[in-house]
Amino acid sequence: MPTNVTAEYKKAEQAFRDAREPAERLQCLKEMLRTIPKHKGTEHLQRDIKTRMKMLKDELAGPKKGGTRTGPVHSIRREGAAQIAMIGPPNSGKSELHRALTGARSEVGMYPFTTRQPLPGMMPFEDIYFQLVDLPPISIDYFEPWLVNALQPANAALLIIDISDPACIDHIQHINEQLGQRKIFLTNDFQPHADIQSDWNSEESDPFRIDLPTLLVANKIDLTNGIEELDALDELLSQQFPSAAVSATTGFNLDRFACLVFQLMNIVRVYTKVPGKPADTDRPFTLTHGGTVFDVARQVHKTIADQFQFARIWGKRVYDGQQVGPDHVLEDLDIIELHVR
Repeated sequence: MPTNVTAEYKKAEQAFRDAREPAERLQCLKEMLRTIPKHKGTEHLQRDIKTRMKMLKDELAGPKKGGTRTGPVHSIRREGAAQIAMIGPPNSGKSELHRALTGARSEVGMYPFTTRQPLPGMMPFEDIYFQLVDLPPISIDYFEPWLVNALQPANAALLIIDISDPACIDHIQHINEQLGQRKIFLTNDFQPHADIQSDWNSEESDPFRIDLPTLLVANKIDLTNGIEELDALDELLSQQFPSAAVSATTGFNLDRFACLVFQLMNIVRVYTKVPGKPADTDRPFTLTHGGTVFDVARQVHKTIADQFQFARIWGKRVYDGQQVGPDHVLEDLDIIELHVR
């Protein structure tokens, strides 16, 4: 049944999709509940909004005095070129891999469920960083309720398995089932998309659906016969993901891992310059492929975006100093000079 929502509600929903902080998302949910039309066609969505509001309120409230511990805020503020969630079954070597890639002090143990809280770390690639967030394991009978909120800021996921475990295919299935029950779906589509347009008869219009482009990481490849194990796994999986074989213990393939993530994420690095001065090449602005000059202007400062007039650009597909407008699509390593009115 069409819900016939208003433009005001659609604006509130888009703000929820864009929100980064738990408190900000909670405020957006309140606005969604206030503005959604109250009729039979929206009853299910109203219940979902109220459920999400309760989850966020419990998370923001922290531990209850004399009652059950609700825990700290588990959403990690997104930093770097992208936030990538590390998920997997118990004993997949997820935390050891996190430590090897980021240098963060992940707690590593030989027993399951060592990771109990989200742990962020920064994985370097050339002049940018990817934020990897180590999350508690997921199994057929274990799922931390706060993981739903923790996964919302993520741009993608690493699905980490122990390739030497004969049950690794079953683990992947259990993880997909646990996530799917909570409207979180691992996909193989890393191509950037325009913002979802509201189609209130489609599944994709669900504001609480999370689609995470996913790289399957076959850890502990050193305990198997080699890459042939990964090829066999790919053939047996019902859902195909881009994949990589690594060993957190021996370091196999870790030197190329960040480059693979960079390529999959379609990241574009853009440098800015002030007229008459050299470009600032220390800290690029990052976009996904298809990002425009105006997207960079918004990252630099809201005032610059509001007063934008034109830009000059240096790069591979333009001549030096070419004048372009706000909709010009940028390429990796472009240099732009923003001009305002």
